[in-house]
Amino acid sequence: MQRENSLKLFEEAKKLFPGGVNSPVRAFGTVGGFPPFIERAQGSYLYDVDGNRYLDYFNSWGPAICGHANPEVVSGVQEAANSGLSFGACHRLELELAQEIQKLVPSLEKLRFVNSGTEACMSLVRLARAFTKKDKIIKFSGCYHGHFDSFLVKAGSGLATFGLSNSLGVTKETAENTIVLPYNNPDLLLEVIRSEHEQIAAIFLEPIVGNSGCIVPKQVFLDALVTLSQKYQVLLIFDEVMTGFRVAAGGAQSLFGIKPDLSAFGKIVGGGLPVGVYGGRADLMSMIAPDGPVYQAGTLSGNPLAMTAGLKTLKLIQAQDFYLHLEQTGKTIEDGLRKIFEHFEYPVIINRVGSMFSVFFTDYRSNQTEINSFEDAKKIEQKVFSRFFRKLLEE
Repeated sequence: MQRENSLKLFEEAKKLFPGGVNSPVRAFGTVGGFPPFIERAQGSYLYDVDGNRYLDYFNSWGPAICGHANPEVVSGVQEAANSGLSFGACHRLELELAQEIQKLVPSLEKLRFVNSGTEACMSLVRLARAFTKKDKIIKFSGCYHGHFDSFLVKAGSGLATFGLSNSLGVTKETAENTIVLPYNNPDLLLEVIRSEHEQIAAIFLEPIVGNSGCIVPKQVFLDALVTLSQKYQVLLIFDEVMTGFRVAAGGAQSLFGIKPDLSAFGKIVGGGLPVGVYGGRADLMSMIAPDGPVYQAGTLSGNPLAMTAGLKTLKLIQAQDFYLHLEQTGKTIEDGLRKIFEHFEYPVIINRVGSMFSVFFTDYRSNQTEINSFEDAKKIEQKVFSRFFRKLLEE
């Protein structure tokens, strides 16, 4: 396997970017080695600058759900580009994509386009605090909601990769307004809300965790979230940036039959271009400027190219049996992996919902049989996973 050109580019990149990357997880910090530099992508495959071809299992973290360089998406973007790359003004495509999203996710009575999942979640924190006139939020360890200060408290994803509990630069006062609880623990959630509900504006969560491995919510946990948020007048906010339009056409909320007060979406909504969306109850969203006093703005929000890519993608995922195919493909991969690990008598736990799945390598001595939280996920054999990761890359 040739890697010379990628290594050369990575060495050059380290002179330009912190760690040589523009997002920390790309640095391969915990898995070792150095990242391949991708030159192009097509369908199910990535091609790097050394001519290596990789079967792609992460699909740009979701946006390539219909395959890389999908002809309908690409041709739509090319056609839109002929009319201009950015207007900084209102246009028809914003309405068309919003209507398509609303059709699939009815809980979004009103919505607002932004440029990333981080922006969407950041805006929701401000809105929740303004509406409830309370300052604190609850998040769950291992859930990642972007790099906004309020969320960088024992977060998952890249932050967990480096073993940090907080990011430097986040003030003590900001961190104190974020309550971090273990995922899938309804008893502790009840205890905290009972005692502090007068100060808690909202509960934020990934309805299916993706940023510390795929972790599935237990029904008793979901029931507690709905019941307690309603009883104590705390807003329930779903971060569906990763799960939205991936686990089901209506996101995880349709899968679980829950109507959150507010939601954040992204990734697949942009079809490969930068997009974030937040929205929910009309009475809440009416507080956003210019209708209300909660300010949020963006020059590139509703960018015509991004709107086109998203619209084309959301049309494609509504094809008959689209999600049945994803489920069958996911199950085929899961079953195949289980047979391999059982053959070699290697202890693993595989969590999966549709096309989201994770393989957790466990310790022979631990007798660990489930991964239900970030705390469970931290017990895995990271060195074994790192070797597995590198070997898959080589093959």
